[in-house]
Amino acid sequence: MFFKNILVLAPHTDDGELGAGGFITKSINLGAKVSYIAFSSCEKSVPQGYPKDTFKKEVKRATQVLGINSGKLKILDYEVREFTYKRQEILEDLINIRNSDSFDLVLTPSLNDIHQDHAVIAYESMRAFKTSASILSYDLPWNNTNFQSHCFIKLSSQEAENKFNALTEYKSLSDKPYMQKDAVFSLMRHKGMQCSSEFAESFEVIRWFID
Repeated sequence: MFFKNILVLAPHTDDGELGAGGFITKSINLGAKVSYIAFSSCEKSVPQGYPKDTFKKEVKRATQVLGINSGKLKILDYEVREFTYKRQEILEDLINIRNSDSFDLVLTPSLNDIHQDHAVIAYESMRAFKTSASILSYDLPWNNTNFQSHCFIKLSSQEAENKFNALTEYKSLSDKPYMQKDAVFSLMRHKGMQCSSEFAESFEVIRWFID
């Protein structure tokens, strides 16, 4: 594995697993260290009938399924859909995170993601890490108006299954179209078809450093 210390930036709990769950579990299996930052637990968006801390509990279980050490998961408290009002604070958080470790790869949303929170994380992460780490954007096709699949990560059937198993920990979101097994595997098969693999995830290259 080229990368040894990977940082996953998720605007909301579940974004990292949806966009890069296969790559995360593959990287950990190959010996990489992976840290995961969720900027919001989206308490205002928790489905009716569930406790407000539901997403916090679900992301802890989901990231453990992928193999992320519990000490490498950090959940921040930004309000969902209000990131645009906190851009400077988010940038400062990202700079502090950058300075806390020697990350060689950052996974972040696409610069073309139309969700306002996702766009803030994408652009501010580019500002924070532009000279210190390679940066790849993950694909959330329901949000991306345009996505350039510059980089493909081929996945084994076990890695694809592990991604889906992580997503099943979000019991509160089980009715969402993008959480359905057919949807999750169809997207990985589509990406795989583009690179002669059974399953894959694809990423946009924002920064790529080779020492």
